[in-house]
Amino acid sequence: MLKKINLNSKSWQWTILIILTLIWGSSFILIKRGLESFSGFQVGAIRIFFASLFLFPFFFKRAKEFKKSDLKSILTVAFLGNLFPAILFAYAQVKVSSSLSGMLNAVFPLTVLLIGILMYKVKILKSEFFGVFIGIIGSLGLVFEDLNNFFSDNYLYFFFILIGTIFYAVSLNEIKFKLSHIKGFTLTVFSFSIIGPISGILLLFSDFSAAVASPNFELNLFYIFLLGVTSSAIAMSIYYVFIEKVDIVFASMVTYLIPVVAIVIGLFDGENISILQYFSILIIFIGIYIVNRVSGKNPK
Repeated sequence: MLKKINLNSKSWQWTILIILTLIWGSSFILIKRGLESFSGFQVGAIRIFFASLFLFPFFFKRAKEFKKSDLKSILTVAFLGNLFPAILFAYAQVKVSSSLSGMLNAVFPLTVLLIGILMYKVKILKSEFFGVFIGIIGSLGLVFEDLNNFFSDNYLYFFFILIGTIFYAVSLNEIKFKLSHIKGFTLTVFSFSIIGPISGILLLFSDFSAAVASPNFELNLFYIFLLGVTSSAIAMSIYYVFIEKVDIVFASMVTYLIPVVAIVIGLFDGENISILQYFSILIIFIGIYIVNRVSGKNPK
């Protein structure tokens, strides 16, 4: 299907960006449901394990494309881009609300820029910095009312999310500058083929007695299954193909839209949206527009 999509087209770039936003924006509610029965570690590890099972049938056909020279970079993507963030985000959401998680995740484009400059010698346009900071301002506005939770809850959980975004940023730059010769879906298969078995082994040493005894155990396990298949296996496959064609700063802007999805889901759950939040959504789109408009001029 992706072969029929022209990712050189701005309209297709926006379409893919929105699809990824819907998938990843919905992941917070799936994590929340999973945490009703399982621990943060279990939710993250089970998510990765289910994703690897989904991708496993594709491994043998693509195994011949593996090169030893790529192993270090593939391990970086596997652990820093998938396993560790999955566990960190699930563990953080034990204390951090979904909307605030989305806001903290929105620093991702900035970390992509900084990691690119510091570790990969990337040249960044001033206009991209400007667009990124506008997006951050919009994200802050979306969850302004939740910022008090930073001081009332255990602030350590907030840093789990920030660490996760740094891991994501390293992984994204590694893909763009070290693994661009590997097809996006192939890279996804390789990554989960490594961390899937590791997740399974770790889960063998985890105590599931409390989870099994909890209400809606089977349903919550199914939510984690959906999380693994959609947010990890499918979304990461699309994303890795996506960044083959677009600027990494624009690709990372998906995190600005995630809080928007979280708010929409909140509406269906009986929550209200303030005028400030509507205005903040507009600011976010302005930031994305600025980055998308200048990204084609940025040397890669």
